[in-house]
Amino acid sequence: MAAYLIVTAQVHDRQRFLAAYAQTAAALTARFGGEYVLRAPGAEVLEGEHPGGSVVVSRWPDKAAALAFWNSPEYAEARRLREGIADCQVLVIEDPP
Repeated sequence: MAAYLIVTAQVHDRQRFLAAYAQTAAALTARFGGEYVLRAPGAEVLEGEHPGGSVVVSRWPDKAAALAFWNSPEYAEARRLREGIADCQVLVIEDPP
């Protein structure tokens, strides 16, 4: 059953974020079998405490594939590229049966 990674991010330096992290993460997403459903800045919070910002949703064949990507050494290296330039919250969820 499909799974989704849902990322909300407050990006402090969009130019650096796009130049380094975003390109690397996109290549790894494709390599690990994921595909982007949505990548967009400008999310507006209607309820809750999140500051808004950017949202990225990626679809994976299953939760195991999403976690293989997330826990891979390659992605651990990529995450370092966003340190200090983006604050992220990441969720993983499976499609209901």
